[in-house]
Amino acid sequence: MSNTSVLSVRNLSVAFATADGDVIAVDKLSFDLALGETLGIVGESGSGKSVTASSIMRLNNSSSATTTGEILLEGTNILTASEDEVRSIRGKDVAMIFQDPLSALNPYYTVGHQIAEAYEVHHHGVDKSVVRSLVLDMMTKVGIPNPEKRIDEYPHQFSGGMRQRIVIAIALINQPKVLIADEPTTALDVTVQAQILDLMKSLQLEFNMAIILITHDLGVIAEVADNVLVMYAGRIVETSSVSALFAEPVHPYAFGLLGAVTSLEASDRGQLDTIAGSPPSLISLPSGCSFHPRCEFVEFGNGKCVSVVPELRSIGTLGSSTACHLSDDVIVSLGRKAARA
Repeated sequence: MSNTSVLSVRNLSVAFATADGDVIAVDKLSFDLALGETLGIVGESGSGKSVTASSIMRLNNSSSATTTGEILLEGTNILTASEDEVRSIRGKDVAMIFQDPLSALNPYYTVGHQIAEAYEVHHHGVDKSVVRSLVLDMMTKVGIPNPEKRIDEYPHQFSGGMRQRIVIAIALINQPKVLIADEPTTALDVTVQAQILDLMKSLQLEFNMAIILITHDLGVIAEVADNVLVMYAGRIVETSSVSALFAEPVHPYAFGLLGAVTSLEASDRGQLDTIAGSPPSLISLPSGCSFHPRCEFVEFGNGKCVSVVPELRSIGTLGSSTACHLSDDVIVSLGRKAARA
């Protein structure tokens, strides 16, 4: 994995204007992503994962969304770039795999046409036969059998797993530097899910891409990610390597996420743990730590949890960071206990 940072996000905040007030979907998010690295972003629905992805692609509606901060792609700030600059970046340097491959594909056009279109947008005047050859090669790379025949078929003629491979082919036809995968395996059965994850890893090695993997599935994170951001109510509450997350989580929310995961080793422990309550309204977040109404350890926070917003700080021996008011000793002890459960 290269140490070269290809994407730097600095103090990204996104607010959506609604009739009931501003929804703070992302609040002061910062991270770096290196070539060849896979960054996992995890959290419940409404935590800000997909809004972060759409902000990097600059897909948020500017009439209703206010976006501040910086999103630097090799030094170019995507948020302040012109529309022409963004169009030249989107789909070429930064590409995205959307959640539902069926809705992401146009039912009126063949899959070959849609893969070719993604290439031709950024390569004007290329001979059609050359483009078709490139499309066939990409379909072969993503594991579509008999591509010479299937290139002229329509999305409804493909299974869910094959449609997901087509969407991946569209995203990778220009060999982007950064690939954003938003819940890429949610609608797939576990066997196909494993195939898609293996495919993404092999193509990442071939193209030396950086990948942002957005998911609520910690099993997927364990399989493919190098580093992890845990998000809650639009904020980062933990950053860690994937090994550190499973060995020594450092935020009570991460403890809860791990407790809701089953495994063969823990199959005898009975019912899965749950996190009490529901995520807060992003229009009126709780005071202090947004997680405190659901946190079973709030009593150890000396009153700060309900009154002071915690800042990220380094903690533990594994290079992690947490946004929690609990003392280092308490967090590390609780985290190791949660990892063993």
